[in-house]
Amino acid sequence: MEGTRTPPPPGPAADPENGARPEAEPGETVVSEGAASIVFPSSNEVFYNPVQEFNRDLTCAVITEFARMKLATKGIQIEVPGEEKLQKVVVNLAESEKESMEPPPRDQPQTAAVGSVCEGGLRVLEGLAASGLRSIRFAKEVPGLQAVIANDASARAVDLIRCNIQLNNVGHLVQPNLADARLLMYEHQRGAQRFDVIDLDPYGSPATFLDAAVQAVSEGGLLCVTCTDMAVMAGNSSETCYSKYGAMSIKSKACHEMALRIVLHSLDLRANCYQRYIVPVLSVSADFYIRVFVRVYTGQAKVKASASKQGFVFQCVGCGSFHLQRLGKAVNNGGRVKFSAATGPPVGSECEHCGQRHQLAGPLWAEPIHDLDFVAQVLAAVSRNPGRFRTSARIRGVLSMVTEELPDVPLYYTLDQLSSTIHCNTPSLLQLRSALLHAGFRVSLSHACKNAVKTDVPPSVLWDIMRCWEKENPVKRERLSETSPAFHILKVEPSRDSSDSRQILKPTGGQRPEPGLGGRPPSSWRRSGDSSRTNGRSPVRTRALRSSRPSLARSSNREPAFWGMNAVTRTALRSPGLSLSPARIPCLEVLYLTLLSLDSDNKVKGLPPPH
Repeated sequence: MEGTRTPPPPGPAADPENGARPEAEPGETVVSEGAASIVFPSSNEVFYNPVQEFNRDLTCAVITEFARMKLATKGIQIEVPGEEKLQKVVVNLAESEKESMEPPPRDQPQTAAVGSVCEGGLRVLEGLAASGLRSIRFAKEVPGLQAVIANDASARAVDLIRCNIQLNNVGHLVQPNLADARLLMYEHQRGAQRFDVIDLDPYGSPATFLDAAVQAVSEGGLLCVTCTDMAVMAGNSSETCYSKYGAMSIKSKACHEMALRIVLHSLDLRANCYQRYIVPVLSVSADFYIRVFVRVYTGQAKVKASASKQGFVFQCVGCGSFHLQRLGKAVNNGGRVKFSAATGPPVGSECEHCGQRHQLAGPLWAEPIHDLDFVAQVLAAVSRNPGRFRTSARIRGVLSMVTEELPDVPLYYTLDQLSSTIHCNTPSLLQLRSALLHAGFRVSLSHACKNAVKTDVPPSVLWDIMRCWEKENPVKRERLSETSPAFHILKVEPSRDSSDSRQILKPTGGQRPEPGLGGRPPSSWRRSGDSSRTNGRSPVRTRALRSSRPSLARSSNREPAFWGMNAVTRTALRSPGLSLSPARIPCLEVLYLTLLSLDSDNKVKGLPPPH
């Protein structure tokens, strides 16, 4: 077949780990990523996207911790390169004298190493493998695997997968397969035939694969899904979003988190048809796509609670205030849970703040989108072994932000949205957070947007705080139209007096906070070979390219809990009189404690208990 590389003759395979690099034939390109090297046509007939390296690295890290947790119940310990060497050095230094005297223990736990077949290990399916890079990386970087199925519907792609498997010497673990991913998953719906991990990374929307995927994953198995059709879920085509995911999308500053919750709702809805339900493990918005990791379980009683986990969002088209309306209600009466329809709506026909109408979005997932305990395990593993991935720094940055997000607060506001609504100067992120904390509410950042403010404050209090800010930074009222949201919001006097507003809006230390997470997607974020994206970007993707995305700051010696703090705050945290461990305390909790514990001379005094 023209354009298909002839497999090498039998003999020693090229091993990238030993420094051997396969040679490319004319018209082919060699790419090395992680522990794998692959060859694919230069014409890009089989797809490879270098921007998705962060996605693949994060997936390897998540599956590794999932394997560690899953196999521990079977008495199997996994050995991760880098971690294993560190542990051996510690043991050899501490017990070198005892080894010669004590006999080896009789019952040693079974271990699973990278690159070896683990009996009783995980069965992994990559439904849309393309060049096979992801499956090969699983085999060479993730321990505790029994088999990896690299499937694709293209015969040319499967030929290339087979060639790359031989080049990387992973034929004992990775099996190429030519089939429609949906039919393959439908054939593995029963018991032991199911897969422990299913990875779906399609070109565009995964909607057509979700029904088969929720049936083919094992009990408590891991389902990994990537969505790149952000324009649909960001409100540019609400009717298309409904046809694919069963939810209406709207244009919102929180569109990236809303997209995550729409996909989670769609997964749970399809799983409910088969008396199954999902538990989100990690949900990430990065660059031009979103990535969700969920576990799938079976249980009729749990499925009944799914309606109370979904919700609608009422968002004002004028000021952007939003309210969440649950789809169902679950009431616990003496150990018995009663389910019923929720009552509503939570808003009137017009916005109480600006008089504009509301838009309705959803239904979408209204429960937490991360398992913070599992995320902490992944973060700790990546931090212990920073040389394992090329994007380890960015993974640590994103996961650190995820661990600090308020888990029970859906969506967020943004600084530019709040200030542009009333046409005033933009307060700093530290100033607004200080005001919200001083008012007694919780607040956090979001990994999905650098200017996000995730808080449980009611919109009425939020706009009252913004009125206080406008008192200190007045706008020209005569230029405001009487029908504008700014006019309606500012015509109401703030409930706090001027002195109180100056107090709550003045950041401690008077210095600008250092930027913690910043950066932009690389210039090659578009999928290679796609002329529609190369010659003309859609408006949503253009805005996504211009907006900042979470990534770790360049300074490697900065502790995650110090991101966004000014110099005075960090100095206070390092004070000998403050017995706290900054690296283990969420940034905003530390900020709250510090703001309440600094006197006028910026010296640490007695700490009051937090709210």
